This record gives sequence, C-alpha cells and structure tokens, in this order.
Amino acid sequence: MSRHQPAIAPGEPDASESAGSHGSGARDSVKLAVVVGALGVVFGDIGTSPIYTLQTVFNPDDPHPVPVSTQNVYGVVSLIFWSVMIIVTVTYVLLAMRADNDGEGGIMALITLLRRWSGQRGRKAAAMLAGLGIFGAALFFGDSMITPAISVLSAVEGLKVVEPSMGSLVVPITAVIIVVLFLVQRRGTEAVGRVFGPVMIAWFTAVGAFGVVGIVGHPQILKGLSPTYALGFLTGHFGIAFFALAAVVLAVTGAEALYADMGHFGRRSITRGWLFLVFPACVLSYFGQGAEILADPSKISSPFFLLLPGWGRLPMVLLATAATVIASQAVITGAYSVAAQAAQLGYLPRLRITHTSESSRGQIYVPWINWVLMISVLTLVFAFRSSAALAYAFGMAVTGTITITTLLFFYIARSQWGTPRWLVGIGAGFLLLVDLLFFAANITKLLHGAWLPLLIGLTAFTVMTTWHRGRGLVTAERERKEGPLRDFVDSLQPGKAPAVAVVPGTAVFLNRGKETVPLAMRANAEYNHVRHEHVVILSIETALMPRVPDSERATVDSLGDSDDGITHVSARYGYMETPDVPALLATLDPTQTEGELQLDQATYFLSKIELQRGPASTMAPGASGCSWRRPTSRPMPRSTSGCPASAP
Repeated sequence: MSRHQPAIAPGEPDASESAGSHGSGARDSVKLAVVVGALGVVFGDIGTSPIYTLQTVFNPDDPHPVPVSTQNVYGVVSLIFWSVMIIVTVTYVLLAMRADNDGEGGIMALITLLRRWSGQRGRKAAAMLAGLGIFGAALFFGDSMITPAISVLSAVEGLKVVEPSMGSLVVPITAVIIVVLFLVQRRGTEAVGRVFGPVMIAWFTAVGAFGVVGIVGHPQILKGLSPTYALGFLTGHFGIAFFALAAVVLAVTGAEALYADMGHFGRRSITRGWLFLVFPACVLSYFGQGAEILADPSKISSPFFLLLPGWGRLPMVLLATAATVIASQAVITGAYSVAAQAAQLGYLPRLRITHTSESSRGQIYVPWINWVLMISVLTLVFAFRSSAALAYAFGMAVTGTITITTLLFFYIARSQWGTPRWLVGIGAGFLLLVDLLFFAANITKLLHGAWLPLLIGLTAFTVMTTWHRGRGLVTAERERKEGPLRDFVDSLQPGKAPAVAVVPGTAVFLNRGKETVPLAMRANAEYNHVRHEHVVILSIETALMPRVPDSERATVDSLGDSDDGITHVSARYGYMETPDVPALLATLDPTQTEGELQLDQATYFLSKIELQRGPASTMAPGASGCSWRRPTSRPMPRSTSGCPASAP
C-alpha cells in the first residue's frame, strides 16, 4: 500500500472526475461507467433496506411493536424519509465524503487526518478521538458480518411469500449464495461492478416503479414528506416512536459503506448515483409500502413483496436476491478498505493486498479479510436463521459507527479546515442529537441481539489497539538497536575500531529506509567482523500510480562516502507491479554503485526479528518484555526491553 499524502482539499476533483481519455464524449462515457460500477458495488446495502425496514417496524413479535394506525404509518414513513435525508444525504454524502485520505474514505481515513493534526492544543483531543474512531472501525467490521447475512436472508425469505412450503430451503439457499459471493471477490471490484451495475439499475427501477403503484392507490401518503409528521410522531407518541427508531435505522444501513467505498469509485460518482437514482427509488418504495399497509394492514408481514401483484413476486424475489448479494458486496469492499488503512496505520498486521484495477488505486482485494468474513457470515446465518432475528442486532453497529463518524468529521472541520465555531456547534449539535437518539433506541435491544455487534466490535477493538501498542514498542526498540545508518557506515571506514574485514562479493540488504541500519548488516559487522566488498541497502516504496516509468525507478545515495562500496538504493514500483530486485540492480550504472555488482553470486539479507517473553511490564498481563534474535551465525545478546508478542 502507498504512503499517506496530504488529503484532497474539500471540493477538489477526485479520481472519477479526472479519469478518462481526451474529449468530453470519452470523459462522459468514463464517468457514466464509473457511476454504473458504483451502483453495482456501493449502493447494494442501503438500496435493499426497503425489503425489511417497514416489516421490522410493524413486526408484532418485536419487544416494542408499533401499532398499525393511519397516524402511525404516516409518522413512520415520514421518520424514515427524514432519517435517510439527514443521516445519509447530509451527514455522509454532503459532509463526511469531503474528508478523504488520498481519495480513500471511511472512518479510518478520518483517523489518518486526525493523526496528522500536530497542534499542541489539539493533540490530546485528537488522540482520544482517534481511539474512538478505532472503535467505530471495529463496529464496521461487525456491520460487514451482519449485512450479508440479513440482506440475503431477507431476499430469499421472499420464497415463503410465493410458496410457504419452501420455508425450509431459505437457510441452505442463503448459505450457497454467500459462499459463491465470497469466492468471486478475487476477480476485483471493477469486474464485479460491471456485472452488478446493470442488475442494480434494474432493481432500483423496479423498486421505484412498484412504489409508485402503491402511492397511486393512496396518494395521501405523500403528506409524510412533511417533517411535521415525523416530529408529531416523535413528540406525540414518544414512547412508541423511540423504540421504533431501533427499526427505522435499518433504512440508513449502508451509509458507512458509501463512505468506506469512496476509494473504489470516487466521491462524485457515488454522489450522483445516490441523488439521481438510489435515493428517489428507495423513497418511492417506502411510501408505496406505507400506502399498501394503510389499504390492508394484514400486509405488514411482508409489505415489500405483498405490494407486488402475484405474477411479479417470484421475479422480484430473484431480483431481490441478486440485489442483496450486491448489498453484501458494498460492505465487503468497505471492509477491505478499512482493513488496508488500519494496516497502514499500524492497527493490524501487514496483510496481503491485491490491487485489481490499473485505473483506481483504491480497488483492492484482501484474501485474509475475505475468508474471515465468509466464515463469520455463514455462522450468523446458521445461528439466527431469519432476517427478523438478525434485525435486532443490526442497528447497534450502524448507529455506533455513524455517531463516531459525525463526531470525527466536525472535529476535523473545526481544527483543520477552520470552519467557524458557531457553524460547527449548530451542525454537530443537531446531527449528533439525531445520531444519539438512534443509538439510545438500539441499546434497548441489547438483550435481543444488539449485544452481538458490540461483542464483535470490542473484540476487534482489543486486537487493533493491542497490536498498535505492541507495534509501537517493537518499532522503538528496533530503531534503537538499528541505530543511524550514516554513523554506522562511517564506523566501517579503515582505521576505525573494531576492525571489519572486507570479503569479496556483493551483499544486498533489504531495509525500510535509509535512516537506520539493517539488523543483519549490523550483526555481520559487530559479531562476524566482516562486510562485503559491495553493499547495497535497498528500500522499496509503492507509488501512487499503477506503474512507474523506468526513468523514475531507482534513486542511488552514496551515504556520504563515494569510495567505500556501500550505497543505498530507493526503488519505486507501482501498486500493480511486482518488484524484481535483481532486474532492478542490473540496470544501475556501476559508477553509481561504486563498482560493478556481482549479481550472479550476490547474497540477499532480510532482517528478521524473533521475539520472546521477557520480564519487562510494558503491556497488559500476558505480554511483557522480549528478547531478540537476529539472522547471524552468532547469537545476539538478549534484550529485556518491553515489546509485544509479535513483530511488525
């Protein structure tokens, strides 16, 4: 993964705007293709919420059911509309998505921006908020596990509406679909988006069209567009409305996925897809279902499918199943982005990341995350067995992540963008009030399943913070033992003690940079008292482009002495390239490397750290001090400096 660069300024064109060939026609076709791809990946989660949201709100088996009445139906659909407008359109699309890290979005991007804040006054606050952000990212991993399970289950459950005897097949069919979904992830987001994009266009067209059919039967339902109905429902029936919020929040699930997937398709493509297709279609569906419930209250068992005529239900079940598979895609790709950024920031170990597109650096595939998610999702499907049971657990992760995202965004807006304090106060106060209402309502479902995302979040949070703490200790100790590179090279000059013999041959030491000494090189000099005639210290950097021109591939530094045979080489590769070190070294000019390198007999060294338990108490019980062993024929003295149980 690439190194972090300054964040794109608010309003600056993103990758989706600058990509393409010359000419407005070519650019427009590229933009349209990106929007279609975004529809096939990003909006699946939030776009399939109409399947189960109203059904859950009026579910008679809910611990706090909402009675079906004209006033309540008007209030609920109004509350859904304005919740989506405030949380998705305002909080995420208009505000949060303007804060990115090299085009990457999601809560980890906000944490990166916080870490860049170096002001003395804001350092403690930024550190506390960053910790809160890590918990939000951990909750998103819980969301990534629950979303595929509830989405696919809710669609396949439509079979019970078409043919009740098929109810026993719901769980097995769901499991097969989920396995296939995770197996195709390696093909990349772009390929998946090309296939799924047209499906989602058909889905949103159908959802909106059948919503219109319901509205035509009871056009008065459009009164719910007025915020007075939502406010009247909240204030006049607060005891009912408060508990209803725990189900209403299902309408905004997927908002964080929009933000987390921003690196895959760009802010403007996601914004256009949301405003011009997804948002209108979902609103029409919610109001159409509300009208259908008013016409026949018995349809609350499955208002989405029962809104359709009999001939259209089976095709809609098939289309809904495809759409919910795509809904799962949104959070899966979001989980890839969050995990990759967490690894960059040192909150997770290094992960194998495969870039799947030459045109977008953000389109990635992370195998380890993919398989962990698949196993977790299948476990949830077989454990809960219905979307209604999972619905109680769904909202907690979503509301927690949304609240933390809002808090972090407004802190960045004030501390880094200089937004006036009064404007931040009004905006943050209003949006956080809405978020906290939803969060409080979901706490009431704690004993009914909401404990699950909290458990997942706390587990992921513990792993991430422990790794980050331990990695910091290991890095500090490693840098201390490595020491400054230029001072070490100077100590190898003739006449310096202890004497170091020069042996024929070429040695290549892979290192993280040119500030510190490779541990293997120091071990050879200090304990074997030898060094090779030609020494190359090589650092590899991943650039922010798919391929790096050969002219920009390598930079050579003599490290202050032009005739000691020791040089440092910085190699740059694009994120789509596989480094070939011998081929790179063969292209170097012998005058740059202080002599011709004997690459056919070169020895390559990679410093490796093996940690052992030690007596120092630098972390929580169970992880204390450690000792070091380096790649040398003579064991190194053991250190008792504190460090975690594994190396970075």
